[in-house]
Amino acid sequence: MHIANPFVVGGYISPHYFCDREVETELLIRNITNGRNVALISTRRMGKTGLIRHCFYQKEVKEHYNTFFIDIYATSSLREFVFALGKEIFEKLKPKGRRFIDNFFSVISSLRAGFKLDSVTGEPVFDIGLGDIHAAETTLEEIFTYLEQADKPCIVAIDEFQQIGTYAERNVEAVLRTKVQHCRNSFFIFAGSQRHIMMNIFNSPARPFYQSVSMMHLDAIPLVAYKPFVKGLFTENEKYITDELVEEVYDFFEGHTWYVQLAMNELYILTAKEETCDKPMLKTALDNIIAMQDFTYQEIFSRLPDKQKEVIVAIAKEKKAEGVTSARFIKQYRLSSSSSVQSGLKGLMEKDMVTQEQGVYQVYDKLLVVWLRRNYENTFSGEGSIQRCIY
Repeated sequence: MHIANPFVVGGYISPHYFCDREVETELLIRNITNGRNVALISTRRMGKTGLIRHCFYQKEVKEHYNTFFIDIYATSSLREFVFALGKEIFEKLKPKGRRFIDNFFSVISSLRAGFKLDSVTGEPVFDIGLGDIHAAETTLEEIFTYLEQADKPCIVAIDEFQQIGTYAERNVEAVLRTKVQHCRNSFFIFAGSQRHIMMNIFNSPARPFYQSVSMMHLDAIPLVAYKPFVKGLFTENEKYITDELVEEVYDFFEGHTWYVQLAMNELYILTAKEETCDKPMLKTALDNIIAMQDFTYQEIFSRLPDKQKEVIVAIAKEKKAEGVTSARFIKQYRLSSSSSVQSGLKGLMEKDMVTQEQGVYQVYDKLLVVWLRRNYENTFSGEGSIQRCIY
């Protein structure tokens, strides 16, 4: 399959457009196919979803397992979780034909009212809204019963799994752990981006999922693997790129997969056939990418309270900020007080705009860092309002 731009930034296409992760792929498949559930942890946009999709694509998985993938980042209740899982199973079964769909709804009877046929195509449709799920635990029980009876073993990947800790229901972890434990025909990948929450879920003796998984951590793809991948995709399309530029992009985004891919996607667009992409083109590529995000970032930033604006700009200026409540940090960025910084940090972390790892704070979105550094000077007026400037 040939695509217009080989640097994929959304979804998974095929192994040809997927870089490295050979060790991680082998380890994840080995764990799952040997009956071990896995917790896969890394920061967002480092490539967890791509790795899971890549594993699902492999022959030893594709031919012998039913595979399901749900992202629960936007969910806030067990009902929404059940809806996402039920819909994913239905969509994966639909191409298999009416017999599989009928079996699905015969087991998951609480959703049967949502089974309809499209009036034009005659194809089955999942015509169910959240309001149609009246007893989430009952429907969840039925879904796990279906998984247990499925024609092949199942692999269920749940992305942003730490989100279950925010659900309104208090017993979700215990309910899910019980279901997972007794489901012999299915294996689970629990992927998450908030390391400390994921570690607490799986490593705390007081939690239901304690020591129930094999732990995997996903780090940046090494430059030594990424460089030939980039150069190969340029070359096969009669374009070229210098080693120096690949290194600069990789270093600029600290090897963070999605951002490096996005930059390469734009650099590929800027490079004509038989031309060589070199370092001066990086500024143009970044300008273009930031211009596309400008309105979004303006909207996001304008909605932040002043305390949060001050703190996020200060952290962006440092890139990796330590001692953020220290006298040095407060004085350097003319912040109000230690308590003001703590208050701002709390709000930013609740919004997932700032991450914290071992006392080091970073703005999560690396493009937002570029936008903030370009548009806001780290000086504040006496009232604490940020002065906008371009540099």
